Amino acid sequence: MPGSPLPRRMMATTAASVMCATVLTGTAQAATALTVAADGSGDHTTIQAAVAAATSGTVITIKAGTYQGQVQIPASKSGITLQGATGVSADVVITGSTPASTAGTAGSATVHNLAPNSTIKGLTMQNTYGKGSQALALYAAGDRQVYRNVQMKGYQDTFLSWGGTGAKQIRQYVYKSYISGAVDFIYGNGALVIDSTTIESLDTGSTSNNGYITAAATDDSNPYGILITRSVLKSSAAARTVALGRCWHAGGAADAIGQVLVRDSTLGGHIRQAGAWQDMSGFSWRTCRFSEYANTGAGATTGTADRPQMTASTAANHTAQRYLAGADGWNPVP
Repeated sequence: MPGSPLPRRMMATTAASVMCATVLTGTAQAATALTVAADGSGDHTTIQAAVAAATSGTVITIKAGTYQGQVQIPASKSGITLQGATGVSADVVITGSTPASTAGTAGSATVHNLAPNSTIKGLTMQNTYGKGSQALALYAAGDRQVYRNVQMKGYQDTFLSWGGTGAKQIRQYVYKSYISGAVDFIYGNGALVIDSTTIESLDTGSTSNNGYITAAATDDSNPYGILITRSVLKSSAAARTVALGRCWHAGGAADAIGQVLVRDSTLGGHIRQAGAWQDMSGFSWRTCRFSEYANTGAGATTGTADRPQMTASTAANHTAQRYLAGADGWNPVP
């Protein structure tokens, strides 16, 4: 389960000959293009080396292969893009197997992205550690980040959106992707939109409890937390054994009043009918802001008191655009 105050929980190159190019137009310098290839046919053999060489706005194209070890993208690399060369997310795999029990939350993350205005697309990020500790595939800690056509795979705490304590909030958009895990595997306090994505709860073998999808710790001053929209929630786990989420008061903070909305999505039969929202660490789920709107599928229901449904008038103000707009009107939604 999430831990205390610090959570535990293109310039796309189309010609293979262009491995590293800086284009000047007048006095403005365009983004640098770098290629990563494990076989030595690119500018770098590791993603981390390419990130270190990158400047703000660099596009890093990664050739097919499996890349071991953590990738850290610092905040100074604003506007950076990491993209798989083939456009098939399974072709480029960034993988690690580090638990937070030995490395801490950030240290466990296979990809730790602090860069604002960054984009990651067409690749897989995974942490294969499994049961026993939080072990992140992605720790997203920068504002205005976009993740398209990616896979995030883990077990506990796969994907963290975290902007630090207090009311300051980061924004992230995940589109046409895949996220898997078992325990609190989409969590944090960011304004996070997951759109047109497959969310798979792993089968832990239990006949009664196969985990929790979300664990939001949204600050009570922020109206928007986690939005899952136009997505598919699926699992091979036993029927009615997976919760939509639970109420995470990070570090016991009273003002961490998580906000989650699941709307316009297809919910499989693994979702609990009663008990779809769960208490956590002594805090009732009713202290958080959990709701659904216009869902379909075997796991959807409108008939129980513990499955709050948002009204149509309220839902009109809980769109992907509203979650992400902030004060600057950011809108990455296609």
